Amino acid sequence: MPWRARGRRVAEATPNTADNSVLLEGLVKRFGKFTAVDGISLTVRRGEVFGFLGPNGAGKSTTIRMLCGLLRPTAGRAVVAGYDVARDPEAVRQHIGYMSQRFSLYNDLKVMENLRLFAGLYSVPQRVLRERMDWALAMANLEGKEDLITGTLPGGWKQRLALGCAVLHKPPILFLDEPTSGVDPIARRQFWDLIHAMAAEGVTVFVTTHYMEEAEYCNRLSLIYRGRMVALGTPSELKRDGMHGELLLVDCTPLGPALELLQSAPAVLDAAIFGSALHLVVEDAASAIPLLKQYLAANNVDVQRMERIHPTLEDVFVSLTTGHGAAEEHKA
Repeated sequence: MPWRARGRRVAEATPNTADNSVLLEGLVKRFGKFTAVDGISLTVRRGEVFGFLGPNGAGKSTTIRMLCGLLRPTAGRAVVAGYDVARDPEAVRQHIGYMSQRFSLYNDLKVMENLRLFAGLYSVPQRVLRERMDWALAMANLEGKEDLITGTLPGGWKQRLALGCAVLHKPPILFLDEPTSGVDPIARRQFWDLIHAMAAEGVTVFVTTHYMEEAEYCNRLSLIYRGRMVALGTPSELKRDGMHGELLLVDCTPLGPALELLQSAPAVLDAAIFGSALHLVVEDAASAIPLLKQYLAANNVDVQRMERIHPTLEDVFVSLTTGHGAAEEHKA
């Protein structure tokens, strides 16, 4: 178990504090005139794998750094492990594990030397030091590789080692900032297996990513765009309810001219190339399909297939952020 941090817990942070590991209420971070995080509110439950999904520059890392006590919020409130991040950042840091998006270990040290160094930084008691390092090696599947120089390890092994170092003190909450960036798909899947194994033991995992396929591994997701939360729910809920309109798959030739035609078609809300086909967002698929087939045929486009399909997270995210961005720019 992690040590008990010095600091004052926030009384009644939520109606059910024991079940909520992270609480955000109107969280804001400004850098001068630039607003990086704009009024985010959410809760993350104990043992939940919670995903922050958004493009680079959306405000994901800034939010993580505030929740880890590394940046002070400009406005709003954040409570992590029962401690207010603005009033008691040191207590917050003692109750969390943090893995940054850039590999942060020392490449010229051996695997065991990195583990020993981070155990010291996390003040792991000497009496359990060996047990904790052995546990981290086993968790990261690095047993027998203790004497390898860290810089010589493959990317996936490095990430597992970084995770092992981040959880040596067995924190109840773990923040992972784009932890699998640059890692091959097999190593990425193995890393997520480790994440779910820890969550099954009650660890809360808060992870940022811009990989759509990774988002499917999360229990719940918050979609972030330009510092704002544009959607919140399980992957299934977002795919079912997160999109305005219905989605059509269109196989046709020639593809480029068809896309140009459909982008200005009255029944089409949005159109984009998706692999070797097109994805169209329409208000009502049943009424749009015959009209669009006729429209394309009249413009010498050969349609092989046009049917309604279920949206992917990528479809939902593009639909929400495109519409949100357009609305914000219009307001400005």
